[in-house]
Amino acid sequence: MKSTTRGTIAAVITGVAAAVGAATPAAAVDTVPVPVPLEGVENSLGMQLPKLGAELPLLTPGAPEGPQYVEGRLIPERVLPQVPIGGALPGAGLRTPLPHLLGDDFDHVGVEAPASDLRTLAPGLTVDAPLTAPNPDNFGLPDTKLPQVGLLAPVLQTVPGADLVTGPGL
Repeated sequence: MKSTTRGTIAAVITGVAAAVGAATPAAAVDTVPVPVPLEGVENSLGMQLPKLGAELPLLTPGAPEGPQYVEGRLIPERVLPQVPIGGALPGAGLRTPLPHLLGDDFDHVGVEAPASDLRTLAPGLTVDAPLTAPNPDNFGLPDTKLPQVGLLAPVLQTVPGADLVTGPGL
């Protein structure tokens, strides 16, 4: 997806979230708050409904490390480089009315799972040819050797968290 398309989609989602009345600002990570509007249903049914919202991440690809040339190899390491991608895990929030089941001071129960930073590296590939560098003892011709192929493992780093709360008011 082109960066202009991604920027346009992010602007539209941000505009919709602002028009619906997103009261909470985006988290420190690159996320877009998305509230679920249930006020119309509350008015038509005449009762309190849960408050629901989410945070959608905006993934940002980074610049991959280029191939690394190593002495004695014909093909550089990391032929297919690992691409770093930064963003966030999606966040969610839910608060629902609780009709004094736990006592007079407890009117709601809620779960908050804020967006958390996410760092990833895509898998990569390293390959070596079945030939060595030119050998002066062999009239400048390369020697043969076993070909080598290696897979660079993907990386995923994050620290998710969540809170369960109860208290007065909704």
